[in-house]
Amino acid sequence: MSTQWGSILGKQAQGLYFHAQRAELLAANIANAETPGYRARDVDFRAALRDASTGHLVQSHAQHIPSDGRFNSSVTYRKPAQASININTVDMAKEQAAYAENAVRYQVNLRFLDGTIKGLMLALRGD
Repeated sequence: MSTQWGSILGKQAQGLYFHAQRAELLAANIANAETPGYRARDVDFRAALRDASTGHLVQSHAQHIPSDGRFNSSVTYRKPAQASININTVDMAKEQAAYAENAVRYQVNLRFLDGTIKGLMLALRGD
């Protein structure tokens, strides 16, 4: 994504990418629910958003240092609520709930992005 489109679309486009990455991780957790020794992985959206908001500034002048403005989505391992015999840390109920929540957040983010693009198109057309 170019710098200009990134600044116009804001964090919504990056948030969409973040939620897609998280969906892949959660799906992998669900797929490996019975794999011995598998450790469930996830990313913390709040921490990633906080890092993106506080750590990066918008470049307002050509001579300013540019910011990449990307989410820092470091993958962490989940701590199990209960130990299992085969050392698998996937809790199927938690994973399914997290996947459903992530899907809703993805859809909301997509709707905001769609509204932004429609607003830009309306402004460009001048209707």
